Amino acid sequence: VEQNCPYPELDGFDIDSDTRHVWIADEESPVSYLRVLRENKEVNRIGRVATSLHNRRRGMAESLVEHVINTTSGELVLDAQAYLENWYEEMGFITNGEAFEEGCGRDVNSGILHVPMVYKREID
Repeated sequence: VEQNCPYPELDGFDIDSDTRHVWIADEESPVSYLRVLRENKEVNRIGRVATSLHNRRRGMAESLVEHVINTTSGELVLDAQAYLENWYEEMGFITNGEAFEEGCGRDVNSGILHVPMVYKREID
């Protein structure tokens, strides 16, 4: 809603048994959240990274992404909003394709620019 791009809260993936929900909560409710979808045995997709407005710039989303990196095997992919590409690169993700606009609800003529990215694990 903040980006004038409402998505259905439940899209069928939220309740899938292979979906992981990761969050940081205050005393009352989650304040930073992301989910991880298993695309197949080797690939997991990070999505819906969100932090409440008054909790931003505290490193919460970065902590969640780093937690997923450290606790998830296989390849990690995501579609980063273009303005966050450098932020994800600082955590080890690399661009993995051309930028694209993700449609916004029913309005196919508007969208938010995204960049496909993949996390490249270090080889010991």
